[in-house]
Amino acid sequence: MGGSRRHLRANLRYLRALVRRFRTTLVLGLALFGGGPLLFDWRYVGPAGERISFGEALHHVYFLLYGQPSLPYVHDWVIELLNVVIPPVGIALVADGVVRFAYLFFARHKNDKEWIEVVTETMKGHVVVCGAGRVGYRVVTQLREMGKDIVVVEKREDAAFVSALRDERVPLLIDDTRSPLCLPRTNVKHASAIVCATDDDLANLNIALDARKLNPSIRVVIRLFDEDLSGKVRDTFKAEALSSSSLAAPAMALAALDPRIVHSFHLGKHLMVVSLFEAREGLPGMSISEVRDKFGGLALVLQRGTDEQLHPVGEEVIRPGDVLTIQASYQEYCRLRAHAGEAEPPIWSHQDLPVWPGHRQVG
Repeated sequence: MGGSRRHLRANLRYLRALVRRFRTTLVLGLALFGGGPLLFDWRYVGPAGERISFGEALHHVYFLLYGQPSLPYVHDWVIELLNVVIPPVGIALVADGVVRFAYLFFARHKNDKEWIEVVTETMKGHVVVCGAGRVGYRVVTQLREMGKDIVVVEKREDAAFVSALRDERVPLLIDDTRSPLCLPRTNVKHASAIVCATDDDLANLNIALDARKLNPSIRVVIRLFDEDLSGKVRDTFKAEALSSSSLAAPAMALAALDPRIVHSFHLGKHLMVVSLFEAREGLPGMSISEVRDKFGGLALVLQRGTDEQLHPVGEEVIRPGDVLTIQASYQEYCRLRAHAGEAEPPIWSHQDLPVWPGHRQVG
């Protein structure tokens, strides 16, 4: 229900943006099909002195667009002027305005540059993601789960996730980021953040500089392969520069030491880890708050059978067989593993199945 309402609001915002963009066309159309028939109705007198209705006048104006007047010729300079002016003005109006308006409204799936420019006019506080590769696509997926409006810019039509983004109806601009019109088409002036996630360090830096020039207050996140460069950019450019190697290194190192760690990251000088704990020894009988107070472990999820609790309450008592997702510093994690009788990481058997120290493998 919420998704359909959001989709309806997006359509209404898009329609308002189209009306604002084509306001000159709409005014001319109103003058042509509203004012034109009124002038004919007021001024036209047939050869036998007969008057015409507004409907007949509108019919005449419509067929004048195709050079086929439906009323007999009369000697009146206002009528003659209208008969001469309406056909070229009407053709230009229909060709340039009405057809383009209808195309943009009914063919939004085409994802052409003009459509993207109109769509982004409806956005404020959105995030611009540059790069439709694996990293860019994951960033987009995460931001969409958080309910953010997103515009994606990609240089190549055949990039890895272009088709997937289009299937998910994410606004996608195929353009060269070095073009001076590229970022303005994404309405970067009103964006809250830009993520530079292409596979080219220089291109990412150029995008960041151009974005800051257009929007000095925009938050900038840059993906860089050069770790030394990322540090310099972070200090001097006041942007969040992330090196792929620095992000991956802690996870890879800890995975090599202990496969029970599912995630790791640095929080200042502290190495934080996230791991799954199956309550077998030590943990059963303890409450969630006791695990936190004694070992510094923050329980993120408690799974009991098919029931899963996010952020379990502190008074919850852990039962045998419960599975907890716990976040802690690496030192606190090691103490908690020792308390659970699992100080050493599992030993991999010839069947590639983990054998926990102190426990026999079944089968």
